[in-house]
Amino acid sequence: MKPCLAAPSPFLSGPILSPLIRFALPLMLSQLLQALYGGVDLAVVGHFSTTESVSAVATGSQVMQTVTAIVTGLTMGVTVLLGKAVGARDEASAGSLVAGQIKLFSLLAVVLTAVMLLLAPQAARWMNVPEGAVGEAVDYIRICSAGMVFITAYNGISGIFRGLGNSRSPFLFVLVACLVNVVLDLVLVGLVGMGAAGAALATVIAQASSVVFSLAYMARRPFPFRLDRASFRGNQSAGKILRVGGPIALQDFLVNISFLMITSIVNALGLVASAGVGISEKLYVFLSIIPMAFMSALSAFVAQNMGAEQPRRALRALYLAQGIAFAFGMVMFYMTFCQGAVLASLFDRDPQVVEATAVYLRGISWEYLMIPLTYCFLGYFNGRERTNFVMLQGILSVFLVRVPLSYFLSRLPDTGLALVSLAVPISGLVNLLLCLGYFLWLSRLDRRRAEAA
Repeated sequence: MKPCLAAPSPFLSGPILSPLIRFALPLMLSQLLQALYGGVDLAVVGHFSTTESVSAVATGSQVMQTVTAIVTGLTMGVTVLLGKAVGARDEASAGSLVAGQIKLFSLLAVVLTAVMLLLAPQAARWMNVPEGAVGEAVDYIRICSAGMVFITAYNGISGIFRGLGNSRSPFLFVLVACLVNVVLDLVLVGLVGMGAAGAALATVIAQASSVVFSLAYMARRPFPFRLDRASFRGNQSAGKILRVGGPIALQDFLVNISFLMITSIVNALGLVASAGVGISEKLYVFLSIIPMAFMSALSAFVAQNMGAEQPRRALRALYLAQGIAFAFGMVMFYMTFCQGAVLASLFDRDPQVVEATAVYLRGISWEYLMIPLTYCFLGYFNGRERTNFVMLQGILSVFLVRVPLSYFLSRLPDTGLALVSLAVPISGLVNLLLCLGYFLWLSRLDRRRAEAA
């Protein structure tokens, strides 16, 4: 087989930290823009519409994030497998993977769109959306679901570029979406007064604009491997993507389901509590940008080095990423523990909602000291195709700890957000301990194999 992925990846030789940061930085900027993408919806609605609209957008966006987790999880499978093909300089495998992804994601987009359009009212009921916000929440979910094809296409294209070691192009794609979304939010929500429906429509149009831009971008900058009809004939790569990405997709989906269950529990505490937790979840997307970026960067970096049979280089990258991410995690802890009200005021002007958000943030703040280490571990495990463990640890910590503990704390006499929030850092500690234990077991296994060889 003739290799045609010509230039060696910068991940495979020379310094580790500089190429890792160069790859992670556009990912951070992309995730910042994606956070702004969703955060602007909530902020504009919070400043121009009612508390009911804030609750509708906060809850509806969580539902859509849960569904999107299926797509992003499978996308990680593409990134890892393509990264491994790049490390091995195997052109045929790279072309086959992309062809398999196109077939798989096309089917996925159709199925998810149909399911979400049908189940939007049920989703609002399951979430215990406050009565005054139910209609807007259903509208938000249905309008966003109509754009599922664009969500799937954007994530699929971005996953390919990340697997190739290119994180700059996905940043451009999300930049286009963010700019369009901001303008349309101000017009449809601020000027026209469409509330939650306007925020959803702005999101769909922005996603469509990003996909059109990315397709035009790819037409001028073709992939460094062949993608033709032969790549699609007898293609079995969809199965490989499901094998590696499926556990991640299932884990992300179930974890997001657990967040919906927790939101449902909190929604029962009233409209102010619902809005406060919704804002906290939006802030989480901003505050966890750096560990999430390193998780994605490590997935690609480790995959390429494992494909090139350089496990020690992959391990060194893990340690460096954890050190940097933890330093920023300390800053995030301070902001959520001490400056929660300031952060909340960026999204809502209601003093009760701001106070509720600050109380919840103070309780969950300890998690920001743990997720830098945990997310880097998960990126390392993803890169090594150990995605079954990634799925298992997420499911165990959430469904055996976070959800039942949240429910228990919410049923105590005189309970409130301060008490319910403690379930988050306790669950985060379980996550970290599971990852640390698995890492130590995997290290011993690697040593035994090296000694046997």
